[in-house]
Amino acid sequence: MVRNWIVILAIFIPMKQLTHFFSIILLSLLSFSLAQAQTKVLKLNIDAEIDPRISRYIDLGLTAATAGNYDIVVIEMDTYGGLVADAKDIVELLLDFEKPIYVWINKDAASAGALISIACDSIYMAPGASIGAATVVTGQGEAAPDKYQSYMRATMRTTAEQTGRDPAIAEAMVDQTIEIEGVTEKDKVLTFTTSEAITHGFCEAEMKSIDDILTQNIEGEYKVDDFSPGFIEKIVAVFLSPYLSGLLLMVIIGGIYFELQTPGVGFPILAAITAAVLYFVPYYLTGLAANWELVLFVVGLLLIALEVAIIPGFGLAGIVGITFTFSALVLVMLNNDMFDFTFVPANDIITAFTTTMTALIGSIVLMFFGGFRLVNSNVFKRVALMDTQEKSEGYTARFHDTMIGQNGVVHSVLRPAGKVMIDNTLYDALTRGSYLDKGTEVTVIGEEGNALVVRKNG
Repeated sequence: MVRNWIVILAIFIPMKQLTHFFSIILLSLLSFSLAQAQTKVLKLNIDAEIDPRISRYIDLGLTAATAGNYDIVVIEMDTYGGLVADAKDIVELLLDFEKPIYVWINKDAASAGALISIACDSIYMAPGASIGAATVVTGQGEAAPDKYQSYMRATMRTTAEQTGRDPAIAEAMVDQTIEIEGVTEKDKVLTFTTSEAITHGFCEAEMKSIDDILTQNIEGEYKVDDFSPGFIEKIVAVFLSPYLSGLLLMVIIGGIYFELQTPGVGFPILAAITAAVLYFVPYYLTGLAANWELVLFVVGLLLIALEVAIIPGFGLAGIVGITFTFSALVLVMLNNDMFDFTFVPANDIITAFTTTMTALIGSIVLMFFGGFRLVNSNVFKRVALMDTQEKSEGYTARFHDTMIGQNGVVHSVLRPAGKVMIDNTLYDALTRGSYLDKGTEVTVIGEEGNALVVRKNG
């Protein structure tokens, strides 16, 4: 078949042009082959405190690397550490990843950063960089209790074993009581410089850039792509701002209040629900908001609604409901573990509490000064019943004083229900089964709900 096509081309295309034609085809195939041989590299950055947001970032990055069929992942590291639990999650992701992962420590890989670095296949360090000092500290900067140190020691040791590094040295980065001859002295937490890390097998080489690392390890061309979270992740990051969180809290609290004041209107509670979704979902996706915190918020709202709608007065249910709701709004901003704030920085606690309290005060101000303008706005008038049924217009809701014995005239035929006129006011009326024509004089003999019971005079 191919030979036939060549013969046809030879007949209709001159030899010079045919040679040119095949040259173009050959070059195209060669270019395609070179493009296929190009090594694809995905670059991730760890340049902040290790927390649920970094853990999610790494998870998304490795997922993108798998989906994009990247050959190598490179992590640029510069962190003083963070939360052990989140670092452990990252370590598991790195160890499970099937392609090579390089880490380049351009400045510091301390504490949780050291643990993550040890989980990578190859460690490279810039001149003047350091790795180690993995002692667990609390949010206040003090050494954590021994149960946390023990967990970190075991994690460092196990991770080092899995990546072929000395587990004793990894453990010495946590425990200052460990002494290794020629490596570290007792009562000193181990931290390696670049040259020391190379000597003891915790760094492959000193490199000034990621390009230097890739040039040394890759034969041929390579292409580096910086991982950037998608549009949704960027939106999530925006909504994690304390300022925007405060505004959403104001809408949540204000919306609930106005809905309770004007039940049935709809849009205040819709605004509150929308704000609650925008408030909780970003924190939930990043791992800050736990399921029990969301349940705490819902239970708090139910208790408040129960207090307002069913239980008279304001008592225990209302107080507990407000406490639950307020606590949930604060806790979702904090990376606590079931009220364990050991590793939560004091500044984070202050920020979360201040943001929620400011939003609460702002909502109260909005309720007092914005409520009047809201109920008098054209939008509100279009969705709410603004007319009143005045007694002078013939309406009455109930009888404050008994009307038994008063006389009136049938205004509309009573069959047996209709209306009667008494002292120039219309009332709903009914008889005991008789039919009375319009104009018939009647006397009130009883009251049933909002209706008068009448009988014909005479």
